[in-house]
Amino acid sequence: MTDFKKFDFQEIKRHAQELRTNLTDSEKVLWKELRGRKLSGYKFLRQHPILYKGNLVRFNYFIADFYCNEKKVVIELDGPIHDVNEEYDTFRDSELQNLGIRILRIKNEELINMDEVLQKIKVFMDSMINNK
Repeated sequence: MTDFKKFDFQEIKRHAQELRTNLTDSEKVLWKELRGRKLSGYKFLRQHPILYKGNLVRFNYFIADFYCNEKKVVIELDGPIHDVNEEYDTFRDSELQNLGIRILRIKNEELINMDEVLQKIKVFMDSMINNK
């Protein structure tokens, strides 16, 4: 008989907190521009867990780099690791889209021109139907 471990929400919270404590340099740079509703009044959360395909025994989850609940948008920063994780990124994007969440991927190199990145995010956010 398989021994099922009841999923612990505290485990998810600890994982997200650890990631918030250890942001990458790129995440720190973008967070500085998004925090406190600086971008068009949109509220973003960093390293936010999103549950999918859960049941009473097990919840699967992703931790989004940045998440705006108002628009149901995830912003993902793609560093070199994403070059070898394309299959996982495709799966993850598909699962998030099934939840009604839209994803904007930004390559770390794009952050060199922050004004362009912020404009890209603003246009993407403004194009989303309000999901409130």
